[in-house]
Amino acid sequence: MTKEISPEILAAKIIVSGIHLTLSDSLKEAAMTKASRLLRHNDHIVRIRLDLEHDKTRSATDEFVAQGHIEVGGPDLIASASSEDAYKSLDLLMDKLDKLVRRRHRKHVDTRKHPHLDTK
Repeated sequence: MTKEISPEILAAKIIVSGIHLTLSDSLKEAAMTKASRLLRHNDHIVRIRLDLEHDKTRSATDEFVAQGHIEVGGPDLIASASSEDAYKSLDLLMDKLDKLVRRRHRKHVDTRKHPHLDTK
C-alpha cells in the first residue's frame, strides 16, 4: 500500500537546483521521483531542498556533490553525498536522507509509546 502523491504537491514541496550545473529535464525528473519516496514516509515534511553541484576542483571521484535539506517540525535533516556521477550522488543522498527520516520517525514512535523511558 503506497500513497500516491499528486504532481502539484511534489512541485510545491520539492525544490531542485543546480550549482555550477545546468539541470537537464531527466536529472530534474530523477531527483523529483527519488525525493517523492521521502514524502511517503512522513506527512509532516514541509519542504525538501536538493542542491546538485558540479565542482571541477575536486578529485575525479568526488566531482558531483548532492546536498539535501529536509524541513520538518523540530531540527531539520541535512545530508550530502559525492561521487563521480550526478545520478549516483543523487542515489547516495536519497539513501542517506531516507535513513535519517526513518530513524527520526522510529524515535518519535518509540517516545510516543514509551514516554517515560530516557531515549538518549
